[in-house]
Amino acid sequence: MPLGSLRPSPLVEQAAQRLREQIAAGHWPVGGKLPGETTLARELGVGRSTVREALRALAGAGLVRPRHGAGVFVTATEPVADWPARLRRAAVTDVYEVRMGVEVQAARLAALRRTPEDITALRAALEGRRAAVAADDAAFVEADIALHAAVVTAAHNPVLADLFTEFVPVLREGLIGLLDLTRLRAADPGTGDHTHTGLIEAVIAADPDTAAATLRAELESTLGMLRAGSEGVS
Repeated sequence: MPLGSLRPSPLVEQAAQRLREQIAAGHWPVGGKLPGETTLARELGVGRSTVREALRALAGAGLVRPRHGAGVFVTATEPVADWPARLRRAAVTDVYEVRMGVEVQAARLAALRRTPEDITALRAALEGRRAAVAADDAAFVEADIALHAAVVTAAHNPVLADLFTEFVPVLREGLIGLLDLTRLRAADPGTGDHTHTGLIEAVIAADPDTAAATLRAELESTLGMLRAGSEGVS
């Protein structure tokens, strides 16, 4: 199947798109080898440098992989979604299960590593959550997430911090939905204040076991409600 010459414009993007279409259509099956750069350039009507950049883009999307001295081989027919995109599509309960592992470890490390500056930030975050009691659900959730972020920051592990940051959009949406569904704050506007206070106190007191256990219990409780809510609307 001839690839067809390309029109002038962003040639690299056009070349990558044309090759992606051919891969998706099975013209080159997974495990198969693509034609050489010279052949592809001739069929697409572009220079070899354009083909090279297009192949690099396809490799970044997980569609092809170059093998030194052997050529470029197809590894998938669909692009690999990036991490944020996967999280946006994931069920909030699945994200929460992973969140538990990240945050419980962060709480343990925070209790061991928190600095005087962290302690000040943790206390301020707790007060911020309490101050948001009179606000709407969205503002309350923001304050709640800010408190958890302060704990993760106090762990002084950039990988844990980055993971938590990636979770935030899904968590925000899921928690606002949970509060709307359960009306938890109608009876208790500051829901979870006791456990969040216990968490912050344990981190400040340099008690990693209590910090981890307190946070695990709080997250497990929320996860249980999220699961029940998902079943109720399924």
